[in-house]
Amino acid sequence: MQPIIEINHLFYRYEKDLVLDDINLSIPEGSFLAIVGPNGSGKSTLLKLILGLLKPQKGNILLFNQDISKFKDWQKIGYVSQKANSFNTGFPATVFEVVASGLTKRIGMFKFFKKEHGAAVDAALKAVGMEQFRNRNIGELSGGQQQRVFIARALVSDPKLLILDEPTVGVDVENVNSFYQMLSDLNTNRGITLLLVTHDIGTISDKVSHVACLNKHLHFHGETSEFEQMRMEELSKTYGHDIHLLSHQHEHGGVLR
Repeated sequence: MQPIIEINHLFYRYEKDLVLDDINLSIPEGSFLAIVGPNGSGKSTLLKLILGLLKPQKGNILLFNQDISKFKDWQKIGYVSQKANSFNTGFPATVFEVVASGLTKRIGMFKFFKKEHGAAVDAALKAVGMEQFRNRNIGELSGGQQQRVFIARALVSDPKLLILDEPTVGVDVENVNSFYQMLSDLNTNRGITLLLVTHDIGTISDKVSHVACLNKHLHFHGETSEFEQMRMEELSKTYGHDIHLLSHQHEHGGVLR
């Protein structure tokens, strides 16, 4: 399967601190990849490099088989940050308006909003299970509901790749599993490639297709079944301290602590 992202011998440092050391990573189209690792492991830096917010100091990144320095079609990539944890609940906009703002690049800042654009907003809201909240003020929603709306905003421009940075920050614990199931459905039903940075690998291990363990080096990259067979010593080495993989409710799950 054609890689949607290909990273070759990537290095990055902040002054004297080397945060990414010879990263080689290929993400196939249609996959659902979870990137895990301790705080300070380089996960956020890697996302910024993929999104073009930082430039590689050594090595290269290919997006859709094109070098990132020449890549222009950013509409193909949707990005959702940890917005739910810090969103201004007094922001005066409806759910529909927030999602519609994701079409700005496609239709232009002051262009006429057409019927098909409204249909695209409704379809995106339906995909994340939020269509019944379309006229609700965004500030009235829970953290998990807000995050679903932000995902709909990223989906409305019909991206081929969706990148999410710790999307369950601010989501109630009891709603985390249904949130990840929604992401799995987007991957399966809409064929969107998902790249997810998370600490919830135990909760999501039965939903992602691939796992990458990052701690400055890429210590592991492979299918989820291979990741679950890793010995505890190997995982502890990746995290830099002892960890425990606790059994979860689903068949192959675990909770990484």
